[in-house]
Amino acid sequence: MKTFFAVSHLLSNQRVSEGCSVTSGGSSPVFTLRVNKFEWSRILKRLVLSFSIFCLLAMVATTARGERPNIIMFLIDDQNPSSIATYGGDTYTPNLDRMADEGMKFTRAYVSSSVCTPSRYSFLTGRFAGNSYSKLYAEAVGSQGNQGLPNFNVALERDKMNVGNVLREAGYNTGFVGKYHLTSELDFPEFYKGKDKWINIPKDVSPGPETSAQFKHNERWMCRYLETLGFSWAKNVYPENIHQPYSSHNPEWTTVAALEFIEENKDGPFYLHLCSTLLHGPDKSWRRSMDHPLVTGEGEAESLPEVMTPREELLRTIAEKGFDPNSHVAGEAWIDDSLGAILRKLKELGIDDNTLVIFAPDHGRDGKASVFSHASCQVPMIMRWPNGIPAGQVCDELVQNIDLVPTFFDLGKAEKPKSYRIDGRSLTPLLKNGKAEEWRNHLYLEMGAARATVTKDWSYIAVRHTKEQIATIKRAAPQNLPRAMSYIGRLGIGVRGADRPGFFDEDQLYNLKSDPKEMKNLAYREDKADRLNEMRDLMQQDLEVIGRPFGEFIPGGNAAASGQISKQIELVKQLDIKGKTVSVPKALKGNPGATAEPDPDDKSTKKAKRETRRKAREEAKPKSQKRSHN
Repeated sequence: MKTFFAVSHLLSNQRVSEGCSVTSGGSSPVFTLRVNKFEWSRILKRLVLSFSIFCLLAMVATTARGERPNIIMFLIDDQNPSSIATYGGDTYTPNLDRMADEGMKFTRAYVSSSVCTPSRYSFLTGRFAGNSYSKLYAEAVGSQGNQGLPNFNVALERDKMNVGNVLREAGYNTGFVGKYHLTSELDFPEFYKGKDKWINIPKDVSPGPETSAQFKHNERWMCRYLETLGFSWAKNVYPENIHQPYSSHNPEWTTVAALEFIEENKDGPFYLHLCSTLLHGPDKSWRRSMDHPLVTGEGEAESLPEVMTPREELLRTIAEKGFDPNSHVAGEAWIDDSLGAILRKLKELGIDDNTLVIFAPDHGRDGKASVFSHASCQVPMIMRWPNGIPAGQVCDELVQNIDLVPTFFDLGKAEKPKSYRIDGRSLTPLLKNGKAEEWRNHLYLEMGAARATVTKDWSYIAVRHTKEQIATIKRAAPQNLPRAMSYIGRLGIGVRGADRPGFFDEDQLYNLKSDPKEMKNLAYREDKADRLNEMRDLMQQDLEVIGRPFGEFIPGGNAAASGQISKQIELVKQLDIKGKTVSVPKALKGNPGATAEPDPDDKSTKKAKRETRRKAREEAKPKSQKRSHN
């Protein structure tokens, strides 16, 4: 290369006339070069052209590999902003705090649905779960002419329209580690047949070698399932939430797989979907899990991978920092330490600057299965990418988990298939300083029978049960109303939002500035009628794009207008609801506003009596007519 520039310099100064002689002295060979000056001109032009082509090819190669960032989506379970120090939490999260200092912290990030399955669907597709076209969802809610009820009833589709497959086709190596929670027998029946089929493991089974073998079998099964969906690589996957007898969290087990994938694909570009089981479950379970280091998603392991801070050392550090190591801080610091291991590996491999790391949970902890903002759909989210995001940025714009996949496609220069539906928009305009012209002015949220429209200052919630659900509600005895009227038709997490007075109201309006915890429903105040109508208009726009019926907004199918269960709403608000326990005040027992539907115990008794009568009839039949039980 130096010779090329030396010759170019000589020629440009016209120091060659009729020819050129080049002689080297000393012990080097002596050679003479004589070329006509016009010939030299042609040679120079060819050299310049060749060099230009070389530079262009180098730039193309850099764009194809170097400029496209590696991407790590670090997805956490059940986390509120208050569990991270940089968001004001009273806890120990040094790696997340550093990540925010060196990247961008989002203050108004949301998930579109507030339970695991639909939210994770959106993280993997960029679509609202209510737009799922999986067979599982169609079976649950019916045709497009019926109202959607997105909850634990969606799955990734067979057509591979997901981030793992599209980025793979664009040249990325795509990996999956950790919790999935989106399987479907209806969509992938072949995985539930034959010798390698899914094993249903009872939750009351005893631990041991046989049970461990079954857990390991299902983990391998899950890896094959993900590769069928289009991911290049999968390892150490939890098919669903952790459960007995191996229900302890083990972030080292997922972290070691993540580090392996990063090491194998350090030359990039790669995409890693890394999903922790923390912080699912009661906070005391996090600390208890630390005492069971050999429990993994494939049963009992022989040893604990040494990829994170030793557990005892981490607990000592928590205590030294002035926190109770037996409190919620243990789990929050534990998942933070997993992040730290990832960041250290990127630095060690020299790929830290060009790797985009996103940290976010699938939803909040306290308001699961609702569409409230506080501790439900509004979540912490932090991004770090030294080559693309200036340090210390804060974004206050309304963003959503459906925006992540289009962002990844944008940065990865992936061509979206024509049939791929995306509901979000790329966040790349925000990555410079957290601001963008003409950014959205509201968000749309969905959870079972509820929908929400959220602006920076207001939240409007519409709860519209289907005709079938209304019939069930009207038949329900008081103690069964909370289940029937929850947005997803279940107690427990289905009624976590019931600690807000307006949870069961069909229309809810909250001022998020003056009432951030959404405790005062303003929807029925006359002075808020204009605001209510403005928010309803925004919701109408989004519902029309979704395309399914919903209440009186978009009539049709099994959608039903509001105002049909007013008595039941008044009644359910008088009940004491705590998790799966419902207490009915004596004054309400036998309330004429509800029919005397039997409670679950009564149903069990009646079922037993019916079975007794059936057996009696069988015994009364002649032997020739008795049914065979062989």
